[in-house]
Amino acid sequence: MNKHANGQPAPVMGAEVLPYLARIYAQLYLTPGAESAEAYKKVVLYGEAAPACDLSHFTGDGRDSCVIEQTPVGDVRVVTLHQRRDFETFLQIMAFRCTEKQIPATQGASILDGVINWTRIRAHKDAFLRSGAAEDAWPEEFQRFTADKNNFKDALIVLSAGPYSAIGAEAAGMTEEDWLAASHEIRRAHECTHLICRRRFPELIDPVWDEITADAVGLYAAFGRYDTALAALFLGAGPEGYTGGRLENYVPAETEGRQEVLDRTAKKVYAVIHSLADRIEGFGSIEPYDLAIRLEEAISCWKEL
Repeated sequence: MNKHANGQPAPVMGAEVLPYLARIYAQLYLTPGAESAEAYKKVVLYGEAAPACDLSHFTGDGRDSCVIEQTPVGDVRVVTLHQRRDFETFLQIMAFRCTEKQIPATQGASILDGVINWTRIRAHKDAFLRSGAAEDAWPEEFQRFTADKNNFKDALIVLSAGPYSAIGAEAAGMTEEDWLAASHEIRRAHECTHLICRRRFPELIDPVWDEITADAVGLYAAFGRYDTALAALFLGAGPEGYTGGRLENYVPAETEGRQEVLDRTAKKVYAVIHSLADRIEGFGSIEPYDLAIRLEEAISCWKEL
């Protein structure tokens, strides 16, 4: 990855994205399936080379991208794959240890926090030996270096393409092209917000509140403002109850009196969304990820309802 004049890595685009990532994470050369299990273990746990540099199980797309996103909890590599099959194959390899796991059609993004990066380990070894250290000193240095996961583990966010929250452009009040572009911005900032909040506030996990705040930051990042109508539409929240949206993903199917729970939760979500509008406006001009932290600190407005 080349760098901009400011020292930040330049984006990798199009057909170069998957080959670039495979040079860092060699398990991407493996085809998901039981026959790859042993090779996967050797590549990921021991840094061995893949049996072949083959990416034929991916299609690739000229619109794919890989960028480094700076966040308050560190840099994260954001990968966008425009072919649905590529997105699913990537997750099967990277998130599910190269198994042919079914990826739900409703899943459009994933956070992979803690991916081993052997190129960073090898680069440190090369620098260690160039400093004059003896080869037999490397095992001890390896233990010291890998004792800190920040030295060799990466955070990745993988995004698919398509309309955010399965909302069509007409319902969003935008052209198809503009809505797809906005959807990508919302999805990127939404997932980065989850990463920030889980690292900064691990004790404050609340699935519905997490979705409200991540949507809020995503909308703010995309439009420079909080759109309460879209926020309610994403989750299916209305003043009279549940109207059909992502909220059902956070109320288990086996919940007793599920429809009543959905309606009650949707009313609460709707009220909080509108209360957040005033709160966000009161912050004035603010960076999206600073907004993420400020909103997570305001979780009491959700818990007290």
